[in-house]
Amino acid sequence: MATRVGLDVAGSTQAGPVIPLLFSLAALLCFPPQNQRAPKNDGTQRLAEVRKLYNAGEWERAAGLAGGQPEQPAELDYLGGMALARLKRWREARESFSAAHRKLPKEARFLTERAGAEYRLNDFAAAKKDLAAALRLDPRDSYAREFLGTIYLLEENLEAALQYWNPLEKPRLESVTLEPVPRLQKELLQRAITFSAPAVLERGQLLSTNALLENLEVFPAWRIELTNQGESDYAARIHLAEENGWGDSWLSGILGLLRGLPYDTVYPSYLNAAQDTVNFTSLARWDAQKRRFAADLSFPLGRNPARRVTLFFDARNENWNLSTTFSGSAVPVTDLNLRRLAGGVKVHVVETGRWSWSSGFEMVSREFRNIPVLSVAEAAPFFTSAKSFEAWLELRRSLLRVPERRFTVNATGEARFGRGFADSLGPFGSFRGALKAHWFPKARGDDYETLLQLRAGDTTGNIPLDQLFQLGLDRDNDLLLRGQRGVTNGRKGRAPLGRRYLLLNSEVSKTIYDNALFRLQCGPFFDSGSVADASELFGSRRWLWNAGAQMKVRVLGSVSVVLTYGWDLRSGAGTFYGTTAH
Repeated sequence: MATRVGLDVAGSTQAGPVIPLLFSLAALLCFPPQNQRAPKNDGTQRLAEVRKLYNAGEWERAAGLAGGQPEQPAELDYLGGMALARLKRWREARESFSAAHRKLPKEARFLTERAGAEYRLNDFAAAKKDLAAALRLDPRDSYAREFLGTIYLLEENLEAALQYWNPLEKPRLESVTLEPVPRLQKELLQRAITFSAPAVLERGQLLSTNALLENLEVFPAWRIELTNQGESDYAARIHLAEENGWGDSWLSGILGLLRGLPYDTVYPSYLNAAQDTVNFTSLARWDAQKRRFAADLSFPLGRNPARRVTLFFDARNENWNLSTTFSGSAVPVTDLNLRRLAGGVKVHVVETGRWSWSSGFEMVSREFRNIPVLSVAEAAPFFTSAKSFEAWLELRRSLLRVPERRFTVNATGEARFGRGFADSLGPFGSFRGALKAHWFPKARGDDYETLLQLRAGDTTGNIPLDQLFQLGLDRDNDLLLRGQRGVTNGRKGRAPLGRRYLLLNSEVSKTIYDNALFRLQCGPFFDSGSVADASELFGSRRWLWNAGAQMKVRVLGSVSVVLTYGWDLRSGAGTFYGTTAH
């Protein structure tokens, strides 16, 4: 009994919890927890189905099935975008490619395909940005490189297109034609155009051709256009605007001749004599205070468009008023007269499309009249009548070209050495340098054209008055401070002078109107500079700050009228100035 009872007690203790455990196990089998009801959906099966539909050409179904949760695999977004692109639903395709890119930002193909959708939406700026980013991820992506070059070609930015195409040995030219055919002798033109068919048009050839056409001085404008002729061949058409005789038409010839009438000046010229780019240009001014006649005769040396020789002559009879700029006289200098004759020769040589040089020499004879009574001996060289000889060497170099941004930085350096043949003069030298940045912010056209130029110069030795640097508005001066008057009652000498200077010029031009007859541009400018002299008899004596507005009117693509109104920010005085350019 004891044994049975003991067994009964032991049996009761083990069977009690077994029955509930069996019921719990059955419940789990019939009703699994929520997270165990189905296998985890990682998109693998759906991805395979979408890929199958896409390859079968069922793009509508593929696009519908590819849409899903934001956390789905990037490959699903990519295939969905590809299907949407096949359906020409470009905006939705762009969103799908964007989703894929956010998940796998190191995958270049998502950016390339998104660029394709942006291209179809005419959003070239976004397409270029994506293609450039794709090339940074995969520099060997030839499709992205070719695509990017094509967009730049459509934007008429041939240099940028060539930068991306040339590593692919593209574009291969099928033909090169001129429209219209110029009158210029064939030999000169063939040497100026450095590319031909059948061959690849290279960026360096484009730059060289541009430099050589400019050096011929008979083509004020030209444009090189590429047209696709097949899978990889292109036809190149060079559109040339050529000037012959008095101008490319009787109207433009008259405008060019008489453009300086408001300031008593005419500009007789004759271009491309004998169709050999022999050019004669001149200036005749009968202003009673600033009489001048200047003439240039230029021609290619040895029928080589890279080498151009210019013979020049310049005669002046000028009255000067130095009452506000010269401190070395007992009484104000208001009636100084300078008669100056100069002549010489210079040669300009184009070495490549990115650098060139020029050299020359000049003989000068100058005579001063009404010389003031000087209070210091150091002032005598400035008013010494004498003959002088000088020679110079100038280098021009393109420092930076970013064709995708339409941004360039060019540098110029010039050294001059000479001698004045008078006891108070002797040997002298001068050095000038310039940095010029040019930027077109828009993808095409010249809207918001921006210029920034920094220039500096210094002179050693004794020199006469007319060799001093001058900062201000004067038709015979290129160092412009557009709020600083250069004349007093028509007489030169009001702008500060000196033997060394530093000058900054900047401007922005907004295109207001543009058609075949004329173009109107307006915008602000800011100039700043200082000029000084070791004698302390000349100089600005403080830094100059000028700001104002400028308007440019281009007529018939040949003559420009430039009107400025500038303020001297120190004195508050305003100055209106007008000039023309060809």
